[in-house]
Amino acid sequence: MATHKMKNLDEIQKIMLLLDEAYPLDIFCYLAYDKPWQLLIATILSAQCTDARVNSITPGLFAKYPTLEDFAKSCLEKLESDIKPAGFYHTKAKHIKETCKALCEDFGGELPSEMDMLTTLPGVGRKTANLIRGHIFNIPSIIVDTHVKRISAKLGFTENEDPAKIEIELMGILPQEHWTRYNTQIIAHGRAICTARNPHCASCVFSELCDWRKRGFDSKPIMKKKKA
Repeated sequence: MATHKMKNLDEIQKIMLLLDEAYPLDIFCYLAYDKPWQLLIATILSAQCTDARVNSITPGLFAKYPTLEDFAKSCLEKLESDIKPAGFYHTKAKHIKETCKALCEDFGGELPSEMDMLTTLPGVGRKTANLIRGHIFNIPSIIVDTHVKRISAKLGFTENEDPAKIEIELMGILPQEHWTRYNTQIIAHGRAICTARNPHCASCVFSELCDWRKRGFDSKPIMKKKKA
């Protein structure tokens, strides 16, 4: 039996309420952008890279390449150099250049809103497509990043490792009006309380509802290193 089946409607509603109380955030994106297509590029850059690092790169990048056409016609080697701090720059530069070319040639320079169209773009998987759908087109979307994957499992919403399967499970569990902001709130919770290495379980608003803690995997006190 999948863990999330043990969560009843009342527990799910309590978790949603606690999320809204702890993180009363408007739906926003941690990646900085001015134009819709810039968010797509920033999201491609964010793979295996922090949002802060991406946000330190994109202002200069978008100043150097102010249009989709500029990216599409860019020198690949120079583009690689421009995005090198984001890591995996060979692959990311290729995806950005090819995606911008496809947007110019196949989509009239506009981002499509359909999942099947977005995922035809190089470097764009379901996570990126859902982020675009949620933040650009205001289409309720479940965005499964590392925080959502890890914390959703702890809360007992899923036992899956596959992000696509987790997305489908969460769509069947969470209220649709909560889909897009669930990602923003879980990221905030993952950074402030439920960190990957040393979760602060004693300070967590989900202490009584967290399956991970109920199974005895509570956080341990952080041991300070003794001075030599």
